Amino acid sequence: MADFLVKELITNDIERELSQIGFDESYTGIASEKFRYKNFKIFNLTPEQANIIKQTALSVGADCGTHREVIRGKIDKSDAILGGSFSQLKKIAQKLKHQPFSLKILAEKIEENLIPQGRKTKLVGILNVTPDSFSDGGKYNDEISAQKHLMEMIQDGADLIDIGAESTRPYSDAVSSEEQIIRLTPILKFIQKENIQVPISVDTRSSDVAEFALDNGASIINDVSGFDYDKKLADVVSKNRAGVVIQHSKGTPLNMQVAPHYTNVTEEIYLSLKSKIAYAKSIGIKDIIVDPGIGFGKTKEDNFELLNRIEEFYSLQCPVMVGVSRKSLLGVNNNDNLLKDELSLAVSYPLIQKGIDYLRVHNVKLHKALINMI
Repeated sequence: MADFLVKELITNDIERELSQIGFDESYTGIASEKFRYKNFKIFNLTPEQANIIKQTALSVGADCGTHREVIRGKIDKSDAILGGSFSQLKKIAQKLKHQPFSLKILAEKIEENLIPQGRKTKLVGILNVTPDSFSDGGKYNDEISAQKHLMEMIQDGADLIDIGAESTRPYSDAVSSEEQIIRLTPILKFIQKENIQVPISVDTRSSDVAEFALDNGASIINDVSGFDYDKKLADVVSKNRAGVVIQHSKGTPLNMQVAPHYTNVTEEIYLSLKSKIAYAKSIGIKDIIVDPGIGFGKTKEDNFELLNRIEEFYSLQCPVMVGVSRKSLLGVNNNDNLLKDELSLAVSYPLIQKGIDYLRVHNVKLHKALINMI
């Protein structure tokens, strides 16, 4: 009786695997697309659109799942799951370009999501000039220690420094814009005096603080509320032609961890961010980073689902930032920052493998060593 040895093959480098079994070298690039697979969720299709997509998918050996009533036209709208190899999806896109009902636009979006992005992870060093941040509150809220830590993170390889003057840990109260500006002034003056070239972002929900920061050397505003807390903040960013981090948050720090609930956490946050990206672009903001907001109005299970499905957010066509550093999802309920940094590193590893654009971290040195090793 024949004995077959079979193992699952999990790799991003299918071309190399094909080459190693003696496959025709001149054809590996094209052939590899037949072995790489992707699933898309497409929203709010009419029955006509959904039926054409499904029939097109079937015609190339792929498939598309729709609402069961689509085929009889008894439903006004349906979402769909389209899946296939890269080769099949490219063929589907080409065929849809010649179909009615605006399916050419959908074809172009499918093709956009099949283009390799060449993502490389950058590190955002956290500098909290606060007395009460969850991890290092009070450690860097005097001028000398803040300056020293800033320079250490730059030396350790930070690609961007994110300065916060208001703790947004769970159950924390808001800090006035006046107090935030008082806390930010010394470190921003130091950055300007030393002509530091590493980009500076300021973590604030306040339009007044954002205005001050952008007038004093910052080039990015990191709004953990995603424009919800201060409606004027987006206009300040636009007026100053600055960059912005749009983060998802459910509620405010004071109430965000009071029984947060989602029906489909990844999809709901994706759609929320997509809407906010559209708004930001409509008022002239071009430099946009998105952040799903780990720990901001999510359960531990929500957080890990988002991390496991982080690549879905790449379809937003904006760089994606994630912050897991020293957060409570790591399960350490004391002040052991060394253990928290080690666990942060473990959670960061698969994110780096998946090509996350930005990691917001406390320990830049450890994460830089990991990135260099990978």
